[in-house]
Amino acid sequence: MMTLTTFFAGAPGQLSASIPHDEHIFRHVLEGWSNDLENFVQHGIPQLLFAFLLAFLAQQIVLFFVRRMKLRADHLVGNSTRSSQLRTMAAILRATAYGIIGFYVLTQVLAAIGVSLGPFIASAGVIGLGISFGAQSIFKDMLTGIFILVEDQYAVGDTITIASLTGTVEDLSLRVTKLRGGDGTVYIVPNSQITTVQNLSRDFAVGTLNVSVDAREEPTRVIALLTKIANEVRTDEAFKDIVISNPDILGVDAIKGFEAVYPINVRVRVNQRDGVMRALRQRVLTAFAKEKIALGASNTTIAMPLPVATPPAV
Repeated sequence: MMTLTTFFAGAPGQLSASIPHDEHIFRHVLEGWSNDLENFVQHGIPQLLFAFLLAFLAQQIVLFFVRRMKLRADHLVGNSTRSSQLRTMAAILRATAYGIIGFYVLTQVLAAIGVSLGPFIASAGVIGLGISFGAQSIFKDMLTGIFILVEDQYAVGDTITIASLTGTVEDLSLRVTKLRGGDGTVYIVPNSQITTVQNLSRDFAVGTLNVSVDAREEPTRVIALLTKIANEVRTDEAFKDIVISNPDILGVDAIKGFEAVYPINVRVRVNQRDGVMRALRQRVLTAFAKEKIALGASNTTIAMPLPVATPPAV
């Protein structure tokens, strides 16, 4: 049985044997830290300084373009819609650029401290691929919305035709476009479904009134009367600032049986066509009734007299 004296007699030998081993481990750890610190000072710090400098330059370039877009938006006093579009694009540009710059700085920091980027990039690629497959339509909507804003294809308040739907744009975002139809229906169209845009509110609008006249009427007389009516509307106090050019009466455009069609083309300001067309129709009806000019009939009806029954002979 081991006595207390024997235990204490052997303990100093064991402690003295374990001390060199612990010192060797501690020295090995210090050497590893020293090598890592030296490698970080020689390679990591210059890499971080270059990454931060590049990120700072990229940030200044983005801020330059963002300030220019905001300054241009502030100068568009009379076009609030385009001004809001420019501010929206500036915010999108800044947020996207900051996200890319932040991701770049993060990868450079991880690389500088010795973290392997291979598994990180592979994991990010797999996750991004899965998200792209799951939200492909959303990305396509947003990409199309960016091009709509950048190219100024249409804006809020414009009357457009997209995806076989016609209406007034009530709201425009990167993902959807909201239209208000003539009957009050709201259409929500994803931007990825927009392939062709018909903008009816850009620069000017052309109103066309096809006047159907009896083909037996003298064309010269009809054209002269229609020209007089159109010019009266052009110089009317209510429409002189709406009609932006002299009306065009092209003559006989089509003949359908006893019907001759005389088109009247009027160039007006955007979204002001309906009032001018109503005034033209009213004046045409009044003038034709006064001049006793017959309007055309869309179809021809032939009246056949009924045979008269003769009384039987007595």
